[in-house]
Amino acid sequence: MKRYEYATLIAEKLSANVIALKEEFNQKGRINSCAIDNLLPEDLVQEIYSAFPSPEEMKIYKSLRENKRIAAQMDLYNPLLEEIVFAFQDERVVHIVEVITGIKDMEPDANLYAGGISLMSKGNFLNPHLDNSHDNNRESYRVLNLLYYVSPNWRLENGGNLELWDKGVEGESRVILSKSNRLVLMITNKTSIHSVSKVVVDEKRCCVSNYYFSQKPVELSEYFHVTSFYGRPEEPIKNMVLRADAFLRQTVRKITGKRIVKTDHIYKKKDDNQ
Repeated sequence: MKRYEYATLIAEKLSANVIALKEEFNQKGRINSCAIDNLLPEDLVQEIYSAFPSPEEMKIYKSLRENKRIAAQMDLYNPLLEEIVFAFQDERVVHIVEVITGIKDMEPDANLYAGGISLMSKGNFLNPHLDNSHDNNRESYRVLNLLYYVSPNWRLENGGNLELWDKGVEGESRVILSKSNRLVLMITNKTSIHSVSKVVVDEKRCCVSNYYFSQKPVELSEYFHVTSFYGRPEEPIKNMVLRADAFLRQTVRKITGKRIVKTDHIYKKKDDNQ
């Protein structure tokens, strides 16, 4: 199936549930977010899951902050994966997502900065963090995260679930099950701290990821921050280390305008390299 057909199904499903999704996304007192289940026909979901590469074929990110597998260079993998990733960038999907979230003038990211596909297996995790406020060139604000899960029969007790820290890392997280065929929309701003709990089973939690950007911030004033990690409530020492790490990277970026480590999580298309 081509991306246009995927996008048609996605846009139709979102449009049919726009009122409920809009109400959920705009609930007060928490990180703006909503989820919709049964996004695509089940046979298509199984095809997407089966198309995922093995963990060994993906880039590993492993540190105190995180332990996960990711990929943005989509032309290295089953073409179906590129089609579903970019289906979420179809203008019809972007439009209905703007209606749901109320965020105007959003633009998808053809370079998949921090997007693409991700895979987590036993022992993998993602500590609480704020995403980088901007795109790679610091030209546009990152304003929305779209996460589409495809692992069959994924259960809460497996771990690997999205956690939203509505009251900050000092409080309790709101857990959203990484249920197969579920799409989550989540705002990205100065307070949208989120994480992924450690996977505790020998199974793969597979996710298709996109970010939308905008020339305008979703806050009332402009701001900038690097990706900033925190320790969990039970990790006070780790929290101090991660906060110091974020402060250092933020300081270097403000002074030099450059990253300490250059990112390679970008889709480098053949035309871009010529």
